[in-house]
Amino acid sequence: MTASISAPKDILYEQFIDNAWVPSRSKTYRQVLDPYHESLLAEVTCGDPADVDLAVAAAQRALPGWRATPEASRGAHLEAIATGLETRRQALAELSSCNNGKPLAEAYQDLDDAIDCYRYYAKAAVALGQRQGTVAEAGQPDLEARHYWDAIGVVGLITPWNFPLVSSAWKLAPALADGCTVVFKPSEVTPLPEQILAEIVMEAGLPPGVFNLLLGDGEGIGAPLSRHPDIDKLSFTGSNAVGEAVMRAAAQGVRPVSLELGGKSPILVTEDADLTVARDLVMAGICYNAGQMCSATSRLLVHESLADDLYAAIDAAMAALQTGDPMAKETDMGPLVSALQRDRVNAYIAQARAEDLHSETPPITLPECGFFVAPRLYREVPTTSRLWREEIFGPLLCARRVANDEEAIALANDSDFGLAATVVAGDPDRAEAIARRLEAGNVWCNNDQIAPPQGSWGGMKRSGIGRELGDSGLNAYLELKRITRPIKH
Repeated sequence: MTASISAPKDILYEQFIDNAWVPSRSKTYRQVLDPYHESLLAEVTCGDPADVDLAVAAAQRALPGWRATPEASRGAHLEAIATGLETRRQALAELSSCNNGKPLAEAYQDLDDAIDCYRYYAKAAVALGQRQGTVAEAGQPDLEARHYWDAIGVVGLITPWNFPLVSSAWKLAPALADGCTVVFKPSEVTPLPEQILAEIVMEAGLPPGVFNLLLGDGEGIGAPLSRHPDIDKLSFTGSNAVGEAVMRAAAQGVRPVSLELGGKSPILVTEDADLTVARDLVMAGICYNAGQMCSATSRLLVHESLADDLYAAIDAAMAALQTGDPMAKETDMGPLVSALQRDRVNAYIAQARAEDLHSETPPITLPECGFFVAPRLYREVPTTSRLWREEIFGPLLCARRVANDEEAIALANDSDFGLAATVVAGDPDRAEAIARRLEAGNVWCNNDQIAPPQGSWGGMKRSGIGRELGDSGLNAYLELKRITRPIKH
């Protein structure tokens, strides 16, 4: 079953608060562009702190009723949201591809991941109701204890532009399942797919104030939301600089935060690895979504005996990539999300020239229009290079050859970040043994980067605080309450 969606308004000047679109207090707007055609899609309000006050007040009013709603009923609402996404699957994928620039096939995968996430937490909500009042060790023979889990309260959710509807599902689904009310700020760069959630929430029957959507930028919405005294928890996905600002704001009132931040993830290839498998996993790790992933495996560590062959295979694969219209079936890689992001990546290419980094990747012809950057493999990059150490968020791969597993592991862990990693080895037990020693929250062994709702997502070191997905994602919006009393005779 499919359904169309309302076409985005030329000017999105309203905020979704208390189940209604209300005019923003802001009088300023920013343009939302199609990154392939470089054409105007919409103008969106920059938002205003007064919008945040109204949304937070609505969420506070709705909190007692939503928190008291039986978990199974909350799960039914989440199932209805999943159905709403499913009925709009084609239209939403096309809108996401148009707004973000990712190939349509990737946008469909995003939609399916989001649908699965809401359905997973619909079931998790039911399970949460079943575990309320779990008997626990009391510590004394004349006492009994039980554990209960309560919604943490009103939560502020801020998501990035690289995975519309997916990043939001990872936060919204568990928060709503737990009985929290939410004030949600999507990225100002890709707001168009996310604003359709307002329609879906209305159809799903969520009470007024449970879900509030604020369009706007960091100054108009993000910063005032982060410092609002009536927000009980903040969950942010994005850059380290903004994440640190969110954390500083949350310190006022000692409010908890979840932060999913940057990455500079390694991919380790041993001498017994299958060359084709290694090539394909390297390409997926650096070229999916045009490399605009916090988990992008942008540091390649390959055994010296396989290095030359793998480098040549990667260069050939990069040269064969079809870039172009994200809506076209033959397109392998679309444009970057914005001119700003393209310019940031091009600045790293200029830095590579300044550092005299070596690349043999054949040049490819890019479309005349669109915010494209050609993929590149830089060989034997010094570990002191900015390209080796900094998150680029584009299809630039840095590589080094290594003599053995010990050297590869040491170089992999020599990073400020610890979000993800991939290990490619002929022996799966060897791959897991290497993975066990890597400082990363997610490690894939001989397989693509997958993040199912049953899993776990988050990183070590500067890659963030906390975990999303699975039980960890559910517990992120809960407070554990222990009740102890004398045994009733």
